[in-house]
Amino acid sequence: MTTIAPGSTIGILGGGQLGRMIAIAAAQLGYRTHIYAPEESGPAADVSPRWTRGAYEDPQALAAFADGVDVVTYEFENIDPSAVEVLATHGLVRPGAQALRVAQDRLAEKRFVCDLGGLTAPFAPVESLDDLEAAIEQVGSRAILKTNRMGYDGKGQARLSEPGDAVGAWNAIGRQSAILEGFVTFAQEFSVILVRGHDGAVRFWDSAANVHVDGILATSTVPAGALIEGQVEQARAMAHKIADALDYVGVLTCEFFASADGPVFNEMAPRVHNSGHWTIEGAVTSQFENHVRAICGLPLGDTALAAKGAAMRNLIGDDAHDWQAILSDPANHLHLYGKHEARPGRKMGHVTRLSL
Repeated sequence: MTTIAPGSTIGILGGGQLGRMIAIAAAQLGYRTHIYAPEESGPAADVSPRWTRGAYEDPQALAAFADGVDVVTYEFENIDPSAVEVLATHGLVRPGAQALRVAQDRLAEKRFVCDLGGLTAPFAPVESLDDLEAAIEQVGSRAILKTNRMGYDGKGQARLSEPGDAVGAWNAIGRQSAILEGFVTFAQEFSVILVRGHDGAVRFWDSAANVHVDGILATSTVPAGALIEGQVEQARAMAHKIADALDYVGVLTCEFFASADGPVFNEMAPRVHNSGHWTIEGAVTSQFENHVRAICGLPLGDTALAAKGAAMRNLIGDDAHDWQAILSDPANHLHLYGKHEARPGRKMGHVTRLSL
């Protein structure tokens, strides 16, 4: 792959906070960015000089966008892979469409990881209420019903505790194609975040212990503690296999449960990730900078801790209004995403503290 030199333009599909932080990292390395998204504006508009409003289903608009940039990446995975394929006929797209296909379909994702030898929750496909009742027999009544596609931060999910919950759960997810996952008994949740270069070189950041509240990530902390650290090597090996199997280029995130049986794969995100935001201040090279380095064919940066530890806390909804109090502590690093409306459950920013 020819190196894409500073001064070139990186196209980013999606204009949310992840696109914003990629654009900031790109600018620091001397790149320009151009956002393509169906919305008129978004958090990335504050820091990217160009924004094209267009549908992901519009091949002509996608082609024009691709022709105006030197490489394309994406900040979220709910994009039709066919859009990435259109872009790829006009230039370089990193990561590729296959990563989207796997990550967008929970059933395909679980089967993909199982084929690589990974451990997952017991699961079964669900296309009807009859399927759901059969799936309960297979994986147990203590389970989570998840839409097969879309859904994030706890959306598109319904919990079951007994067989009689089937009808309510099926209705709750809109009677859509789904997957039933049996409950996993685990002590903690953690992420493996890696960056893979075009030459196959892989580097890992320290894994953070993640705490979720109402299905939304609340905190990520490194070091993660003895339990997680004892399972990181095995989890990294699986994440490495996933990246290699996809011929992945860029930052990839895999989420795991730390269980008595070892790390249980939960899901993957083919992008930079909320649980890696601590790397902006807490690592020698952030996930955002290394993503830019990888997709542009630059040498990868050091992923080691830049301090003894780091703790990242998400600012959800009205939490963002506490910026005055947050900044009154000089140890806090505040990141606000420029969103104009603080709705319940909406990620408005984050704050990171380093242990020096």
